[in-house]
Amino acid sequence: MGPTGAIDEGGMGAARGAGVRKVEDVVVFADDTYHCGFPSVVRRPDGELLLAFRRAPDRRRFGATGYTHTDANAQLVLTRSRDGGRTWAPPALLHAHPLAGLQDPSLVAFDDGSILCATYGWMWLPPASAPGADRLFRAGDFAFVGGLLLRSDDTGISWHSTIPPSIPGESRLDPFGRPVPAYNRGAMCQTRDGRLLWAVAAPAGVDPQHTAVHLLTSPDRGSTWAHAGLVAADDRVLFNEASLYETSAGDIVAFLRTGHLDDNTAVARSKDGGRTFGPWQNAGFRGHPHHVARLPDGRALLVYGYRHAPFGIRARVLDAECLDVGSAAEFVLRDDGGSRDLGYPWVTMVDDDSALVAYYFNNADGPRYIAATVVEVDAGAPARGVEVSGRAIAYFKGEPSNDRVGKLPCR
Repeated sequence: MGPTGAIDEGGMGAARGAGVRKVEDVVVFADDTYHCGFPSVVRRPDGELLLAFRRAPDRRRFGATGYTHTDANAQLVLTRSRDGGRTWAPPALLHAHPLAGLQDPSLVAFDDGSILCATYGWMWLPPASAPGADRLFRAGDFAFVGGLLLRSDDTGISWHSTIPPSIPGESRLDPFGRPVPAYNRGAMCQTRDGRLLWAVAAPAGVDPQHTAVHLLTSPDRGSTWAHAGLVAADDRVLFNEASLYETSAGDIVAFLRTGHLDDNTAVARSKDGGRTFGPWQNAGFRGHPHHVARLPDGRALLVYGYRHAPFGIRARVLDAECLDVGSAAEFVLRDDGGSRDLGYPWVTMVDDDSALVAYYFNNADGPRYIAATVVEVDAGAPARGVEVSGRAIAYFKGEPSNDRVGKLPCR
C-alpha cells in the first residue's frame, strides 16, 4: 500500500492479446485508523472525478477482534481528482447522519451538473431499548433506518437530504415505527427519455433477509418516485445490490447480487424501458456486486468484486446489448487481496481510451483502503482470454499458467 494518491505497483502487468490493458493501480485513500469501503465514482462534464466512500473507525485498531460493516460513526466522504484518477485530494465530509452510521454511497451525475447520492443507515439501538423490536430489521445491536437520498447542485460542495418512499407492502419498520424507506447499493440509470430508474431491495416474503428487487422510477431526477414493479424475485434465491444499465438499443439490464445461488451473478432484462422485466437468469459466474460503463464504441465494461480465493477485482467486456454476459472473457484486474472484505467496484470512463475502476481493498487482511485501477480497452477489439473448460480467463500478471487458471471456478 502506498500513501494517499500514490501509484501502487501491486498486481501490475499486461494481458496479452486481450484487447484490454491494465495501466496502473492507484491508492486513492488509506489511513489505518479507518475502515474505508464501498466507493462510487462519477466524471463531471469538465473531466473532474468525484469519488464517494464510507469511512468508519477500524475497531480492530481500538481492541476489537474483528471488523464490522455497521458502525454508529460511519460517515460518507468525498474526494476529487483532476488528472484522471492518478492523484486525489484529501477527502471532505459528504454527509454525517445525526442518528445513524451511513453505508454505500451510490452516485449518479446529471448533465445539468447536479449529483444524486443514494445511501442507507444503521442506528445503534440495543434490543432491550427498542420499541416494536419484533418488526425492526436488525444486525446485532443496530437497527436499520433504511434509505436516504442526498443531492448537490454545486459540484458536490454542499448537499441536502430527502427520504425516499417505501416499497408498497414493506413490512419492516424503522426505529420510529415507519415502513423502511427504499434503499440499495448499486447504480441508478438515467434513460434516454430522461427518466431515472432505481432498483431497490425489499423482503420477498416473511423472512426480512430474503429480498427481491423492485424498480422505482422518477421523472424529475429523484425528487419524486413511483413504484414500477418487480425486477427479480424467487422463492429460493434472494436478490439485492442491483445495478442498472441501458443498452445501445434501449433495453434495461439489471445486474444482480444473489444468495443461495453459489454466489453467481444473475441478470434480468427489460425490453420496454423498465416497465416489465423478463425472468431472471443465472449468468454462470461468481462475482458481486456489479457496475457497468459504456465504452466509446458502444460496448459495455462490466466490473465486479471476487470474494473467493484469489480475492480481488474482475471485469468483462460485453457486447453493446449485454447479451454475452456469461460467455465474455473474464479479466482479473486484482488477485492479491488479503481477505474477502474487499471489492464493490465502480467504473467510469476517464477519456475515450481509458477507464477508472474504483474499489476497496486490503492486503494481508490489513486496513481497508480505497484503491483504483486504470485500464485501457482497445476500440472494437474482441475480448480474448485463455480458454478453460469453455470459459475465457485472462490474467494481468504475465502469462496465466494452467495451474493458476485451473484454481478458478469454471462453469
